[in-house]
Amino acid sequence: MWSQSEIKLSARPRGIHLVTSEILAALGGLDGFSVGLCQLFIRHTSASLTLGENASPEVRDDTLSWLDAAVPESFPWTHTLEGADDMPAHIKSIITGPSLLLPISGGALALGTWQGIYLCEHRDHGGPRSLVATLSGES
Repeated sequence: MWSQSEIKLSARPRGIHLVTSEILAALGGLDGFSVGLCQLFIRHTSASLTLGENASPEVRDDTLSWLDAAVPESFPWTHTLEGADDMPAHIKSIITGPSLLLPISGGALALGTWQGIYLCEHRDHGGPRSLVATLSGES
C-alpha cells in the first residue's frame, strides 16, 4: 500500500522546532500499516528536517548554537540578494538534510523513547513550510 500527502507547517521563527505530533496529526494516523516506511521531504532550501532528542529543550538550543557558530552570517558570502541569513540557511539545510526515512511498526512510527521530528528553521522569517509525506507498507 502506498499513500502520499502534503503537510503544511505554519511559519516559525529561526530555531529547532519539535513537530512530531503536528506531522502525525496531519498524516491522520498510521493504523493502516502493520509494517512500513514513512519518508518526509521538505520542499525548501533554507529549512530542514532532523531527528533528535525530544526531552530537553537544551538539546535544541545547543543544536541551534552549534549551527550558528559553524555557519556564521558574518562569513563573506557572495549570495546575499535575499538577506544576511539566506546563504547560511542554505548551508545549514545542506548539513542537516531535506528528508527523513522512518520505520512504521504496528501502526505507529517506530521512534526511540527520546526521539522526535524537528523542523530546523534557518531563516529569521522563513514563512510556512511544506512537506511531502510518502507512506509505504503492508496492512
